[in-house]
Amino acid sequence: MKTTDTRRDAYVVIGNPIAHSKSPAIHARFAELTVQHIDYQRLLAPLDGFAASVHDFINAGGKGANVTLPFKLEAFALADELSPRARVAGAVNTLKFESGRIYGDNTDGIGLVADIVRNAGVSLRGKRILLLGAGGAARGALLPLLQEQPARLLIANRTLAKAQDLLVQVQSLAGNCVLKARRFEECDQAVDVIINATSASLNDDVPPLSPALFTATTLAYDMMYAAAPTAFLRFAASHGAQCRDGLGMLVEQAAEAFALWRGLRPPSDLVLAEMRLAMQVNS
Repeated sequence: MKTTDTRRDAYVVIGNPIAHSKSPAIHARFAELTVQHIDYQRLLAPLDGFAASVHDFINAGGKGANVTLPFKLEAFALADELSPRARVAGAVNTLKFESGRIYGDNTDGIGLVADIVRNAGVSLRGKRILLLGAGGAARGALLPLLQEQPARLLIANRTLAKAQDLLVQVQSLAGNCVLKARRFEECDQAVDVIINATSASLNDDVPPLSPALFTATTLAYDMMYAAAPTAFLRFAASHGAQCRDGLGMLVEQAAEAFALWRGLRPPSDLVLAEMRLAMQVNS
């Protein structure tokens, strides 16, 4: 990590590996647009040294941190206080250091919802939602999704027991939403929104899904993003669905963290448009 500019409040994104992270560029643009004086850099933490790296950064005057793989569970354990959505997620991707205490939040799910509702213009209220996967990404999405009051939320996973465990953990938060757990291959009825929270796209793969899930009005959303459509989005498009990747989720979760730290919301729509254009130019 570079030497921190002591005239600016210091923030980092912590992970291993971390060189690929777009967070410094996103937060630098947020700071420029909101006239906030921050210094945001990458911090490579040893796989067995996350807590020590965080405390060293706090002792050096750090104000907050984003946390990426593989440290989100360790960040959860390290926090003195947790937001409600972090408790439900069981993982933390945003830390705020204040008055000698560590506050942990999870902004992934709210970033997902913001991108779908605000940027894509798709309301989730009263809708049928299918969430693919039962790992950390899916857990982070659950509370923000339920707060949008969908009519039905189906959690699908390769292993049914994992989907059922996740369902039990959020059953008390469902309100009037009908919650169900299924194996991938058991899902065969059309839905309004299908969200891929699995890691299949990393391997250019698709979970075993029925084409019957998709209609011309279905929004297929992949939390992953790349210059070209993922295998999941290609599959969804081939069956007539509307498609959206996770770049907006990346920007919106960063905006939520920035708002937590600085007390004001950056123009995430502008930054997203700039990043989308840059990806098209460089592809």
